[in-house]
Amino acid sequence: MVIDESELRKEENTEVCEECFGTGTKLDPVKGAIPCPCRRRDRPRKLIVAARIPRRYGQCSFNNFDSEPGSSQDNALLHAHKLANEYPAVERGLLFMGGAGVGKTHLAVSIIRVLIEKGFGGLFCEFGSLLKEIQDSYNPISKSSELKVLAPVYQADVLVLDELGATVPTDWVRDTMYQIINKRYNDNKLTIFTTNYLDERRSEKDQVLEDRISTRLRSRLYEMCTKVVIEGEDYRRHARRS
Repeated sequence: MVIDESELRKEENTEVCEECFGTGTKLDPVKGAIPCPCRRRDRPRKLIVAARIPRRYGQCSFNNFDSEPGSSQDNALLHAHKLANEYPAVERGLLFMGGAGVGKTHLAVSIIRVLIEKGFGGLFCEFGSLLKEIQDSYNPISKSSELKVLAPVYQADVLVLDELGATVPTDWVRDTMYQIINKRYNDNKLTIFTTNYLDERRSEKDQVLEDRISTRLRSRLYEMCTKVVIEGEDYRRHARRS
């Protein structure tokens, strides 16, 4: 799976305004500092659509994330707040690790929503769905192409890759995963990951993240992201009992 870099650049559609660089203010040679046209009313709506946030997570925000003071979920919330508030002056993304239903995706989506409010763009991808899109692009009767699928993933200023490691790690999956993440690593693009896998086995039958994504890719993530482990009960199970 080889991508022509010149063709990729043609597909680029950066969400950050080239006139104000996301500040909302541009310099006019006569009037001085003026509001940038990118701040028109429909821009947040367009950024939300472009972010591809699943409908189920459409209302996720920091304000409705439940956490107890001093808990690992509270610590994760602080990390997410810090990244969202300090972007673009940040160098590393976040790797949210923990069991199902502890709020990893909620926090990742909340970060994107704050960035959109600030005028920046983001993109949400569930990793299994992304791989299926890439596979479908090989179909000769498909209207999509591999380049069309991957260009926004490569070029997004902030990318959320949800459910990393959930797909059965065949050679093709590992190679595709490595190409996507290594491209963003080399381009120094901010990426936020969520995964149900940890770095330490808690029982003999457990797999660790490195087992699912390869040693070389886990090595990239150490440099790309701050690891944030979230403990806790599956909120979906708790909600069902209520």
